[in-house]
Amino acid sequence: MSTPDRLKLLFDEAEKIEDPELQDFVVSFLEDPRITFTDVKPLIKLEESPAAPKAHHSYPGGLIDHTVGVTRIGASLADTFSSTYGFTVNRDYVIAGALLHDIFKYYQYDYDEITGGFKPRDDWYLSHEFSIIAELSYRKASDYLIRVISEAHGIGVTPTPEGQILHLADSTDSKFAGKLQDEIFKACLDIERETDGEVLAIKLFHALMRNYTVFDLVPYLRSGRKELRDFIKQEMGIE
Repeated sequence: MSTPDRLKLLFDEAEKIEDPELQDFVVSFLEDPRITFTDVKPLIKLEESPAAPKAHHSYPGGLIDHTVGVTRIGASLADTFSSTYGFTVNRDYVIAGALLHDIFKYYQYDYDEITGGFKPRDDWYLSHEFSIIAELSYRKASDYLIRVISEAHGIGVTPTPEGQILHLADSTDSKFAGKLQDEIFKACLDIERETDGEVLAIKLFHALMRNYTVFDLVPYLRSGRKELRDFIKQEMGIE
């Protein structure tokens, strides 16, 4: 998926927020997704950022893919829990929280010239979960949105249903993608062994992930790693 299409996905999800004031706040944030409470500049763009350098969605554009995944999972969980247990979940806050909870992760990363992937930058001191809370406060977000996003990151005392749903959605998407990504990396390790180390798994993995997402490669895992290995070797020109 191209960069403009990925960015558009975030705005498409924001349109599902029914509260006009909350929707306007989220859209304005997405239109200007910068840290403004302090003078710091990102080293990469939001749309090219991974969700994590190693753990999950560690490919260009992975952060947006993860954000959309969390948003849709969270909305589905909100509907399921509401209908199953008969209590009201504010779906708008689940969606808003999902769209913004990890948005400053791209400030944490830089290109890794050694592996061809990404790495944590060494000149920035504030993690994304604290950055978003500070920025939300600076932009005068609603107290409830701040609370929901805090709970999504495990910060908070009394749980709200929206915060807990967002926490579950975040964990679910991360673990799901992370497990599949692990299998792709194992296939790259297999190729490293097959080539007696002439092809390094870490460089092969990141070169592969510049052209594919984890989910593009899932069909090749259905009958085991051999099919995936064969596909990788063919695509990357490995004899």
